[in-house]
Amino acid sequence: MDVNAAVAAAAAIAGVCTGVIAMLAFRWSEREQKRPTRTSLHTDPVLPPGVDTVLSVLRSSAVVLDEADAVVKASSAAYALGLVRGGKLAVDPMLKMARDTRRDGEIRQVELDLPRRGTGRGEALAVSARVAPLGSRLVLLLVEDLTEARRIEAVRRDFVANVSHELKTPVGALSLLSEAVMDAADDPEAVERFAGRMQVEATRLTNLVQELIDLSRVQNDDPLEDAEPVRVDELVAEAMDRCRHQATAKQITMASNIGSGTDGRHTPGGLHVWGHRGQLVGALGNLVENAVNYSPARTRVGIAARRVTAPGGELIELAVTDQGIGISDKDKERIFERFYRVDPARSRATGGTGLGLAIVKHVAASHGGEVTVWSSEGQGSTFTLRLPEAGSARDRKPFHHEDADLDGLNEEDRPADRSTNRMTRETREAIPAPEVLP
Repeated sequence: MDVNAAVAAAAAIAGVCTGVIAMLAFRWSEREQKRPTRTSLHTDPVLPPGVDTVLSVLRSSAVVLDEADAVVKASSAAYALGLVRGGKLAVDPMLKMARDTRRDGEIRQVELDLPRRGTGRGEALAVSARVAPLGSRLVLLLVEDLTEARRIEAVRRDFVANVSHELKTPVGALSLLSEAVMDAADDPEAVERFAGRMQVEATRLTNLVQELIDLSRVQNDDPLEDAEPVRVDELVAEAMDRCRHQATAKQITMASNIGSGTDGRHTPGGLHVWGHRGQLVGALGNLVENAVNYSPARTRVGIAARRVTAPGGELIELAVTDQGIGISDKDKERIFERFYRVDPARSRATGGTGLGLAIVKHVAASHGGEVTVWSSEGQGSTFTLRLPEAGSARDRKPFHHEDADLDGLNEEDRPADRSTNRMTRETREAIPAPEVLP
């Protein structure tokens, strides 16, 4: 009996211990299930209702941070700007702002210059960052890219400064010349001389104002009005007529390949472009006028036209070539800027305003085309205007294609090294000068 009683007592004690251990294990398991884990803190936060939808339609880059500075939500634009990397906010000043806002609940805003990702040229992105609390745990960061706005503002300031300077020069000259005329009232020869100078300055002022009006007109984004098929041979003829007096005075020969060629498909005389006749004549006229003004006496200026095949339709290519002073590589990057002059002294002597090539660039863009330049110092320049042919896609985007030889040119005039004619989108070089001289 004593043995049986001992066994029963031992079994009872073991049962009680097992029950106690099971109860403790159950309590510990419940506690662990209720305790928030690091993963739940960082990956499963709850955004306030509607916030996700609002962030998805914002133009600004948006980032939501939790109390551990982990990224809860980030827009694709935030990743594109390099704000978020590896699930963390990668910009230290913004991270500090977020922590300060989480601490005191104040809204903060600052403008920063951030290094541009993927470039080693020191370029910076200008951004405006605004941080605000979002509920009790989260912080919202909104970042606006101001780079393009700053660039446009800089262009506007430069434009206003340049216009003011260009207008001040002829107006000041007219004021001084009028005083000189008054002082020389008794000297007919002096009055005539000063009056001639006044006429020159007045013409310069008139040309400047007219080109500003033309530039403003072609820069708008409205569809072309009064667009029609325009004969290329008539464009070339009108452009040459505009500059014939200056060319004759310098004994410069102007020639074109219009009407040459035996292949009906490629005969320049049968080509048409689609667009505004006045704008196209003005653009081509500006190119021919520049070629004449920057060419030495007794040289040649050539205008060549051809059709080239493009994936989106046929293109008409108009190339204006001179044997002038040429353009340096650093100047080629800026010649299409408003008021930029390669040779300011020569430009003033010829009455140039520095707006001609800017107008050509905008006319080409508004017609779905482009203008490119090839030039070598001391050898001359070739400006190539490419426009959609009438009947092809009228609202097409500018097309970029490989260069080919112009039709109807002498074989001996073609350069041996074709590698110099390969072009990129911004610095594409047109065919060298000897190729397009008819």
